[in-house]
Amino acid sequence: MPYSLQEKQRALVRVRRIGGQLDALAQALEQEADCAAVLQQIAAIRGAVNGLMGEVLESHLRASLAPSPAAPRAAAAALEQTVALLRSYLR
Repeated sequence: MPYSLQEKQRALVRVRRIGGQLDALAQALEQEADCAAVLQQIAAIRGAVNGLMGEVLESHLRASLAPSPAAPRAAAAALEQTVALLRSYLR
């Protein structure tokens, strides 16, 4: 989850834009648009989702993995959680 209000607003704008792209894709499919146009729209959606993932992941990493000498076990657990997230995303 984005940790600052500005990061949250940026993420919400991206999500709404992706929603618009998905609506346009549904409309293109309903209207039996040219395959190349549909594939291009899918590629654009994938890029937008990847951008959103990168932005949220960066926010998470900066907040969760900042050095903390007082809680090394918590930092190790956060690192393991992040590695698991990355592995599931990259499948």
